[in-house]
Amino acid sequence: MKLSTRVSTLTPSSTLAITAKAKELKEQGHDVIGLGAGEPDFNTPQYIIDAAVRSMEEGHTKYTPSAGLPALKQAIIGKFKQDQGITYQPAEVFVGTGAKHVLYTLFQALLDEGDEVIIPIPYWVSYPEQVKLADGTPVYVEGLESNEFKVTPEQLEATITEKTKAFILNSPSNPTGTLYTMEELEALGNVCLKHDVLIISDEIYEKLVYGGVQHVSVAEISPDLKEQTIIVNGVSKSHSMTGWRIGYAAGNVKLINAMTNLASHSTSNPTTNAQYGTIAAYTEDDGSVEIMRAAFEERLNKIYEQLINIPGVSCVKPKGAFYLFPNVKEAAVMNGFDNVDDWVTALLEEEKVALVPGSGFGAPDNVRLSYATSLDLLEAAIERIERFVRNKTK
Repeated sequence: MKLSTRVSTLTPSSTLAITAKAKELKEQGHDVIGLGAGEPDFNTPQYIIDAAVRSMEEGHTKYTPSAGLPALKQAIIGKFKQDQGITYQPAEVFVGTGAKHVLYTLFQALLDEGDEVIIPIPYWVSYPEQVKLADGTPVYVEGLESNEFKVTPEQLEATITEKTKAFILNSPSNPTGTLYTMEELEALGNVCLKHDVLIISDEIYEKLVYGGVQHVSVAEISPDLKEQTIIVNGVSKSHSMTGWRIGYAAGNVKLINAMTNLASHSTSNPTTNAQYGTIAAYTEDDGSVEIMRAAFEERLNKIYEQLINIPGVSCVKPKGAFYLFPNVKEAAVMNGFDNVDDWVTALLEEEKVALVPGSGFGAPDNVRLSYATSLDLLEAAIERIERFVRNKTK
């Protein structure tokens, strides 16, 4: 059977590949520490689970509107008002089956063949693939490690062409944990305003910020930037609800309506009981979100110093998300490897530590290390990595 061109050209997810290899080794009885996870290691808060169960017991087990329950849209609107001080109307909100599905639907509704989307490097692995699936063209601009992986306004402007349709802004970032300041966002936003480029602001990690810094949405800076931006967010990371698959977008009515129409022919609607759980997530609060955030910050602060003391390893300390993105090129060379991918494979085979190669994020000198696991396992993993580097150094 001949498959479609669109799926034949997809790049497999490096995150899933390393996870599968780690799982295989575990099934063989090996003591594997997997640091590839892109999800919190906490269970969903009980009050959210209770709300979902209660909704089913009350008979809320049928279809809902394609773009989400009216009550959920109101809860999301309330969240935007409280956290960002910005106001949306229900017609400006689309709820989908996870933020990944929201982004997919957005690109399908926005792009035609040849339309360009500017994607900063390092990038989340699915951005380029989703753009290509919508017949768009990914165009990359490199955020330099010396600038905390951030893209400058000058770089952005130099990358824009007459075909540029959108610019993806992910802050805090997966995989780097980079967090843009208000001033940096405003400067990038003004470039997009000048050239009428849509800003796709992926804010899925907004609640996970550290060091006393605050997350800022580009849409809250000015009315003009709000109009130029579509925000994508969800409850997967903030409320440890990855399996519930609830994400949402807020922005231009015409675009939101197109996404709604498309979803009506693909998913019908987001899962009903998950929507009721999300209403509780945004209208109730038992302190769980802050407890999880504080735990991630504690882990970050404890393992960061240990990591950068490993020979040949350097790392920009992240200000958000739950990933470290160290540069290990020097360590790989010291250990006799031609590239970081081979170094990662050897580390998994010899020391049973699973990291995600940075090549999947457009940064082949780096690796992604998730600290969404227990501190004991993290410290053990760092010890194994250091042993591996020191033992193999020539």
